[in-house]
Amino acid sequence: QVQLVESGGGLVQAGGSLRLSCAASGTIFRIDSMGWYRQAPGKQRELVATITSGGSTNYADSVKGRFTISRDYAKNTVYLQMNSLKPEDTAVYYCNANILGLTYWGQGTQVTVSS
Repeated sequence: QVQLVESGGGLVQAGGSLRLSCAASGTIFRIDSMGWYRQAPGKQRELVATITSGGSTNYADSVKGRFTISRDYAKNTVYLQMNSLKPEDTAVYYCNANILGLTYWGQGTQVTVSS
């Protein structure tokens, strides 16, 4: 059983910053990749950023240059540093981990950016 717990969401003004964290716990031998996705009201869940076990990263075009994903392998934790936030970044952000061919999701954390 694997659990993912996100933290760090909240309300911020446009141009501000937030840092999300997601810690994986449970029976974990090796995490292949971790990532962040988001879902705005009335929209489909979309990829924000991913990071592999080797440290390779991938970003959605809409967040490139503003968001940075990083990972603490010893703590099984992934972070998302979000800078220069825009109102269109408002969404529920979900953490994701791929472990031995299975995909796990966190419960989500709300990020609201006011204009």
